[in-house]
Amino acid sequence: MIITNVTLVDCEKALKGSVVIEGGTIKEVTEKMMDLGEDIIDGRGMTLMPAFIDMHAHLREPGYEYKEDLQTGMSAALKGGFVHLCAMANTNPVMDDEQKIATIMQRSEKLNLCDLTQVSAVTKGFEDDETSFVNFEKIRPLTKMFSNDGKNMGDEEAMKKALVNSKDLDFILSCHCEPETEMVEKYVETAKKVGGNLHICHISLKSTLDAIAKAKDEGINITCEVTPHHIFDYGLDYKVAPPFASEKDVEALLEGIKSGKIDVCATDHAPHSFEDKEKGMPGISNIEYAFSAYHTVFEKNGIDISKLSEMLSEKPAKMLGLNMGKIKPGMEANLVLADLKEEYEINPASFLSKGKNTPFAGRKVKGKILMTIKRGEIKYDNR
Repeated sequence: MIITNVTLVDCEKALKGSVVIEGGTIKEVTEKMMDLGEDIIDGRGMTLMPAFIDMHAHLREPGYEYKEDLQTGMSAALKGGFVHLCAMANTNPVMDDEQKIATIMQRSEKLNLCDLTQVSAVTKGFEDDETSFVNFEKIRPLTKMFSNDGKNMGDEEAMKKALVNSKDLDFILSCHCEPETEMVEKYVETAKKVGGNLHICHISLKSTLDAIAKAKDEGINITCEVTPHHIFDYGLDYKVAPPFASEKDVEALLEGIKSGKIDVCATDHAPHSFEDKEKGMPGISNIEYAFSAYHTVFEKNGIDISKLSEMLSEKPAKMLGLNMGKIKPGMEANLVLADLKEEYEINPASFLSKGKNTPFAGRKVKGKILMTIKRGEIKYDNR
């Protein structure tokens, strides 16, 4: 496959040219335009970027398939330009042993849609003490991320043990923090004592960012993510965890993106049924328009598209040890073709996700995914 007549954008470059793909891998990147013919895709001057990785998604399978399942969640993800998803462990049953994780990974492989990192719980059933740890050694060959997402790791001894294991076995310990800043500060203090690979989920507050920036300056190994909804708007009375913050907090997050203090852009895609949302379940279904929401905000605030590519592709790939994230020979041909100028209205009725829960219905965003390619295979085509 050859894709020609495109602007190639990744974390390092933006140039006009073509990409040659062979055997699912990028073989050549050239500034030449190719003559059109068989197996040559005319990009019509659109933008070709590395496909996206979501380090924080809820696919709801097993146990909550009425909200989402692997097939609907991954179809929605491909529509949004994502080819690799980290699915959180708060399913039913909780993903807390190697058998459950292996089963869901096999199911994912059979579907052949997105690639999956099935996140493991840190403790059995998300229990909050050090006596109920999962078997890190047995689970580690199957996944690089462990998280009790939705719950704090409140017990300091438990947190110490989890951090030590993250260092010894080289995995990411991804932490949901409530109250946000207070728990981050607590985890940073523990990380100072024992080290480890600490990752903070979906930050929303200036005070949290300040605590993370201070920890980074002190040499603590800490990373963090932001979500599209926490920078797209503020002060909304719509239930998400953490809640929509203030305008000042959003301004601080944007500065954190510009300065590199915030590492990755995730989605925290959290689909719910209408009834569950009515009952007050927190969460937003957003994976299909996450890129568009990010691009809209980045462009409005003068943040370069290469920065967005770094945060959606290159940085998460590096953290997860994946051979993708740049448009470079030898890397997997995981790519998205996007029209960065096209505006559209967010319309839940058109979602492929079962979750239609969003406060942004009717809001305009800019930047549409036209095609998603995984290892040289077109998985979504909306040209």
